[in-house]
Amino acid sequence: MAKMVRRVTTRAGKRSRMQEAHDSFVFARYLFMAVIVASIIILTGVIITLGPLDISVAEAYQALIDRFYPGYFNVEPLTSRVVWNIRFPRIVGGILAGFGLGVCGCVMQAVLKNPLASPFTLGISSGAQFGISIAAVLGISLVGGPYILIGNAFFFALLCSCFIIGLSAIKGATSETLILAGIAVNYFFSAMSQLFKYFATDEQLRLMTSWGMGDLAAFSWTKIPLILGVFAVCIPLMMLKAWDLNIMTSGDETAKSIGVDANRVRIHIMLVSSLVVATVVCFTGTIGFIGLVAPHMARMILGGDHRFVIPASGILGAVVLVSADGVAMNIIAPTVIPTGIMTSVIGVPFFMYLMLKGRRKEFWA
Repeated sequence: MAKMVRRVTTRAGKRSRMQEAHDSFVFARYLFMAVIVASIIILTGVIITLGPLDISVAEAYQALIDRFYPGYFNVEPLTSRVVWNIRFPRIVGGILAGFGLGVCGCVMQAVLKNPLASPFTLGISSGAQFGISIAAVLGISLVGGPYILIGNAFFFALLCSCFIIGLSAIKGATSETLILAGIAVNYFFSAMSQLFKYFATDEQLRLMTSWGMGDLAAFSWTKIPLILGVFAVCIPLMMLKAWDLNIMTSGDETAKSIGVDANRVRIHIMLVSSLVVATVVCFTGTIGFIGLVAPHMARMILGGDHRFVIPASGILGAVVLVSADGVAMNIIAPTVIPTGIMTSVIGVPFFMYLMLKGRRKEFWA
């Protein structure tokens, strides 16, 4: 009897220690994400003060508070307009764009089980670039007025995604098929965009080139609600598949034996993430490496549990994009470098580091 009591006590003690270790590990993950969110807030306070007009941190926050509580602070009209209408919408747009690209890159890499998968490498960005080329050179667009470029970019980015998914569905929706289809689409739309550039005028060529470099200048308060609406629907739909993505890392056959339809999950994730990417790139242009680098950073720090990796990838993507945009705007001020160029300058060394380290298996453990 005494031996049985000791055994039960020992097992209970082991479970208790394991539960404590698990709770401590989960707490550390949440703490890490809280620290990243705090870093975004700090970055916002720093970047919003940078620019041709000298604005202190206190003046910037006073200008923001004055919008909600008019007259509470004595804020100069010029400072208020610069902070609220120019700098702050750009930062908020950068946070949303970086979050969306980071999350989409994470889930795309998970369903394809390929660390090179991202919105850029799958050809979605090149599809949006082709839509811009058609609108700029031929003047053909699904939407008129000031949204002629944005409407075309969104439509062709989504069309590109649907083509990849449709082609993969015909052949069984395997990971290899999706990657190869994305590469083919990327080359095709890039070639078509170059063809339009060959026949474009100087003004049309300038427009196509500036959009293709990627920038956050197009963000304004009228456009941010649209992105928030898409995120509010799509991000939870991707988070709901976090457990399925964890199971799929063991292989499609293993997932099928547990009751997870890998092909259905793959198509679901690609459709939802493509909608998010199409919404982002139609405002920002071609911004590469965010969807590639942020998920790797998250996996290196947090492991392979997608319940934590998906939101962490988005938060890290926001940090990287906002930081890159802040550097791009001020490194050779008053000249502003396109954000897409700066993200590539930051992303390429990190990408080469991943290749040289050769530790791919650790990221997918």
